[in-house]
Amino acid sequence: MEITDLLRRAHDGDAEALHTVVPLVYDELKRLASSHLRREHSPQSLETTVLVHEAFLRLAGSRLPDCENRSHFFGIAARVMRQVLVDSARSRRAAKRGDGVEAAALITLPELGATPDDEFLALNEALERLAMESPLKGQLIELYYFAGLTAEESGEAVSLPVHTVRRELRLARAWLRNELQ
Repeated sequence: MEITDLLRRAHDGDAEALHTVVPLVYDELKRLASSHLRREHSPQSLETTVLVHEAFLRLAGSRLPDCENRSHFFGIAARVMRQVLVDSARSRRAAKRGDGVEAAALITLPELGATPDDEFLALNEALERLAMESPLKGQLIELYYFAGLTAEESGEAVSLPVHTVRRELRLARAWLRNELQ
């Protein structure tokens, strides 16, 4: 309850609460960032600390988002980290493609295949389509895989019983597998 209270106070503009809550959530944010980076599989990816700091700057940039509880905060943080990684992958992909530089003839380029950035961006696009089709499934995938919450914690965050969360996660995973093939 302490973190939830501090997050609410920080949202309301209490600078002391913000300074108190940061050390309490920092290690968990680093764990989340590390998990995101392992999934990205890109050698040019951001470092864990850079990802945490960039996400926190985006979170607290104007005003910390209103969080119902600890799980909700980490769900928001996971979404922001994913967006930081997507922006980074898009920048790297644009740089690889010349980003305004005169293009070389395709015949002179070696076979490139899918890069980790392309795969990560494809996953992100599939997750966005899933969230449009079923906001609940999109939110549960984000909470479970990106925020690292258990099925029980995810259920608490969205006010659903754990058996419903598990069923929706199974359906969402199947949908994503189908989309990515």
